Amino acid sequence: MNKTEENKPLDIAEIDRAAMRAAFEKAASSYDAVAVLQQEVAERLVERMDLMSMKPISILDAGSGTGFVSQLLAARYPKAKITALDLAFNMLKQAKGKRTFKQRWNKQFRYVNAEVESLPFADASMELIISGLTLQWCQDLPKVFKEFKRVLAPDGLLMFSSFGPDTLKELRQSWAEVDDLAHVNAFADLHDVGDALLQSGFADPVMDMEMLTVTYNDVKTVMRDLKQIGAHNVMQGRSHHITGKNKLQKMIQSYEQFRVDGLLPVSHEIVYGHAWVPDVKINESGVVVPFQKF
Repeated sequence: MNKTEENKPLDIAEIDRAAMRAAFEKAASSYDAVAVLQQEVAERLVERMDLMSMKPISILDAGSGTGFVSQLLAARYPKAKITALDLAFNMLKQAKGKRTFKQRWNKQFRYVNAEVESLPFADASMELIISGLTLQWCQDLPKVFKEFKRVLAPDGLLMFSSFGPDTLKELRQSWAEVDDLAHVNAFADLHDVGDALLQSGFADPVMDMEMLTVTYNDVKTVMRDLKQIGAHNVMQGRSHHITGKNKLQKMIQSYEQFRVDGLLPVSHEIVYGHAWVPDVKINESGVVVPFQKF
């Protein structure tokens, strides 16, 4: 594979959507117990609202999972109405179970089982969309961002985090020394995500990234935790056969080259971004027209 092919935007067909949904449905009950990194990233993402001079009343948590981001937002914005949306129904059940009595009483939350690529909401109906570690499962990013922009009101804000291509790089390299199959999910580059924001009509996009590393005693625990959060391989090119013991053992031996101070690192490239919806829109003739809020 040459450099151009390696860095090209991923095609949505490369992810098996049915397998992805099934993985998250199955992982819902075990997710919180092992989602240490996901919760850390959620806290860092919501903390970025400190830099924004807004107090949104209508918020969409797009790809809410078990509701960790939603709960952080509820604490920060107690008067906001928060919509938790996820493609996995069982994830929403877990999120719904976390509500306090006060939240149940004032109906601060509502739960919607749907895809982010096709949001069941009216135009300009949300002031803030926040999406924590969801966009890596949505390879048609311009389509997703166009839906976000449609649903956001004028001057509305999109904030998100996602995984970048160096996520699980140790595991990917170790499998590459075994065979040519897709054993690890592929993730979009920061620049591709930023380009998709611009293509979708967002204004003033800001992108940055950081590397977070989780350490383990052994590779089997790494793979177990990935499965328990539903993040194991759902690529179309993956093998549908059980991996042989010899191949698995060879991969485990290869991973040992990364051991430092007795521990195995698992790298996660975290991409953060935010962008605003302009307070005007331009029609197909290039004429600025008022933004109709519904």
